[in-house]
Amino acid sequence: MRVLGAATESVITASPAQFLLPDGRLDFAAVLAEFAEFWQANAEILVSSQVYHEAAPQLVFMAFLQRIVNGGGLIDREYGVGRGRLDLLVRKGYTGPDGHPTMQREAVELKVWHPRQRDPLELGLVQLDQYLSRLRLDHGTLVIFDRRPEALDGEPRVAIGTTTSPSGRPVTVLRA
Repeated sequence: MRVLGAATESVITASPAQFLLPDGRLDFAAVLAEFAEFWQANAEILVSSQVYHEAAPQLVFMAFLQRIVNGGGLIDREYGVGRGRLDLLVRKGYTGPDGHPTMQREAVELKVWHPRQRDPLELGLVQLDQYLSRLRLDHGTLVIFDRRPEALDGEPRVAIGTTTSPSGRPVTVLRA
């Protein structure tokens, strides 16, 4: 995945430092907002330039995240081959309120809404909830890339909102 996203990562101009909070954590809401803006401006050209068109949105998102956490954090990828899923766990070390080193963990579920399929929101929330439970996290992010032809006409529509998982955890939803 890193190799496939390398060309995209090279065109991302966002500085990792602009997303750091004073204690060293990532301002993940700001990362998502910046990605939304980046996607809005560049999606068409970035997706068309990818060799693997089916995975292009995920590759672009992972390249963007890699650029932001590069050198100061890690992205763990869990491939759900055949299960229609790709989970990401962003890990970033920072200094906790007690002055001791600790780890920020941000769980992300990526979904693609394909033509003639239902909105993957419900399934994505269920899968993310299971992932959050396994990781013992109280919040997460669901990213849904809309690849239906009617959604691809004109400029990409991007929206960030919030909802709750089936077990009541807060979830940020990025639709791109």
